[in-house]
Amino acid sequence: MTQDTPRPTANDDGPLVVVATDFSETAEAALDWGVELAKSHRGRVVLVHALHLHGPITDFMPSPPDLEEHMQGAAVERLNRSAQRMAKHDVPIETRLELGIPSQAIVRAAEEMQPAVVVLGTTGQSAISHLLLGSTAQRVVQHAPCPVLTVHPGDATAHRPIKTILVPTDFSRNALHAARQAQKVLRPIERGAKLILLHAYHLPIEYTAYGAIPTGLNFHQDVAALAEEKLLKIAEELGREGLDVETAACQGYPPEAIVSFAEEHHVDLIAIGTHGRTGLSHLLLGSNAERVVQHAPCPVLTVRHKG
Repeated sequence: MTQDTPRPTANDDGPLVVVATDFSETAEAALDWGVELAKSHRGRVVLVHALHLHGPITDFMPSPPDLEEHMQGAAVERLNRSAQRMAKHDVPIETRLELGIPSQAIVRAAEEMQPAVVVLGTTGQSAISHLLLGSTAQRVVQHAPCPVLTVHPGDATAHRPIKTILVPTDFSRNALHAARQAQKVLRPIERGAKLILLHAYHLPIEYTAYGAIPTGLNFHQDVAALAEEKLLKIAEELGREGLDVETAACQGYPPEAIVSFAEEHHVDLIAIGTHGRTGLSHLLLGSNAERVVQHAPCPVLTVRHKG
């Protein structure tokens, strides 16, 4: 690992925001968000780039002996230019170059520095190869030791005020934890901001595809009523902490329902809990949190459950 500024220490004042960059347009938008977060908390930013050298450029010709040195120098120069672009915001910014697979290098840096949040861009791909192999953003969301704020290509135009935060919940403690972390990471939130608790329930096809159920039970109404009752209990708990909370329940495949709700209600940010699961089944199926990260119309704050 090389770097052109000293490492941050645990005694530095203000919360630390780590921003990961690959120098893309979306990464620059992530830096904008990271700097705004640090500024609102009187904190500081460490801008991290991971350089992964894959080996020879071709399979028939060896790489130049000084290639690695030149690439590291170019990366440090790009890091410095990105940091200089944000100098007008008067937020302390340090740069750090890591060597290795980007997702692993970012998580390793986060484990060492213990930031309040990691901010990075995501391409929002949805192809099968993406689901099988995973992206840098997905892997960081799975393994980071702190909340992760992912920014999409569509978020690149401007840093918008946080007035509406959507918190999907499956009634586990994850949602409460995500809501509290969102309040902590994003504070001070815009005056008049609200938090919407959403439960998306997915009834089996037997209850939705065949019309009226012979038993006469109103499954949709019963499920919706029970969901709303549970939502109100969580809202009451969060309300005691000073949050303006609304509730909503809807039927549908949860990731799609969450994204649709966010689009329809012009949500500024989604805060969602994740178990950070790994393994083949996880890679093939993905989690609700990661599917939301891929397709959301706004930045997504993922909060990994450590229990």
